[in-house]
Amino acid sequence: MAEFRYTAVNAQGVLVRGMIEAPGRAEAATALRAQGHIPMRIAPPGPFAFVAGLGAGGAGLRRGGLRRAELASMTRELAVMLGAGQDIDRALRFVADSSRRARVRALLAQIRAAVRDGSTLHAAMARYPRSFPRLYTGMVRAAEGSGTLAATMEHLATLLERERALSATVQSAMIYPAVLTVAAMGSVYLLLTQVLPQFTPLFASNGVALPASTQFMVGLGDWLGRYGLALPVAALGLGLGARALLKRPAIRLWADTWVLRLPVAGSLLREILAARFARMLGTLLENGVPILSCLAITRTALANRAALAAIEDAIRSAKAGRGVAGALDRAGVFPPRMVHLLRLGEETARLGAMALQAANIHEEQTRLATQRLVALLVPAITIVMGLLVAGIVSSLLLAMLSLNDLAQ
Repeated sequence: MAEFRYTAVNAQGVLVRGMIEAPGRAEAATALRAQGHIPMRIAPPGPFAFVAGLGAGGAGLRRGGLRRAELASMTRELAVMLGAGQDIDRALRFVADSSRRARVRALLAQIRAAVRDGSTLHAAMARYPRSFPRLYTGMVRAAEGSGTLAATMEHLATLLERERALSATVQSAMIYPAVLTVAAMGSVYLLLTQVLPQFTPLFASNGVALPASTQFMVGLGDWLGRYGLALPVAALGLGLGARALLKRPAIRLWADTWVLRLPVAGSLLREILAARFARMLGTLLENGVPILSCLAITRTALANRAALAAIEDAIRSAKAGRGVAGALDRAGVFPPRMVHLLRLGEETARLGAMALQAANIHEEQTRLATQRLVALLVPAITIVMGLLVAGIVSSLLLAMLSLNDLAQ
């Protein structure tokens, strides 16, 4: 399966743009026509359209749409207004008037205009897939059908806030190791290219035979001084090449499976996947969305191909009436704790509630796993930096001792 960016005209004659997943352009066009759209343009996404996540991926908003914080805040305000008994028109107007973001006001004004023209809320939101993911519009659609829009917006706001908090926990924890790594690499680079070359003329003028370690450090510093600036370019080229390779389904599946098997980082990614999947599944089920629709919507919200394959197996199992827990267990992608809780939910007819309980547990496990990873990374980076600096200094001292022996 591949992703395509499309431009089409919907049944109301409105020009819509978005992304669709299909084996090829022809299948994408067929899928769009089945949705009532008239395809105008179908093309692969640009090279910078998405950030290829190795693990957790996201239900997230694509570039050009609302940010997660904006969507979460807007949803929370809508939930408050609807819960207070306001109709959707007044709720949208209030949120638009109270927002300080011009693009949020403009988007809500367009949605409000569509609703006042007779469109349903989920259909109006579906015109802007960059701002409202399929998970979002799917829940709104189910809520409009069951008359529980206020409660559903409350659940959506909670879901988005939990998603945002989960991402913020991981990102914030990785800032310190990243800064420490950059500082360590910069220190070693300066020692090799600026400090060590200051002593080289002294050794050369006295005809001292440098120790092998000193010769290696001097040669490495000289090479870095000449070609060091090319390293970021080479790294960028390797990154773009890896990104191109990861667009191939077989390679991406292998990479995503391999990442989940890493000793510490793999466990963290599995916890993140479990937390996201369980939170989305439980929220959808608790809002009355059928299990097959829940799995299909959840599948579009995860980027890890190994997890997607597991969910596809779960969909086939659910269609055959065998439940989803067994298929997820056989895949071996998600932690056993989540699978056991889902199996218990199926046995007690409380799958949605148990999925939310599993989400709470795995969100806490994600926080703990992140702390453990940082606790391992920071000392490891410090030790490696210390060893590199000690190696450079000891090589310099060996050369100085050789010079001292020659003077005696």
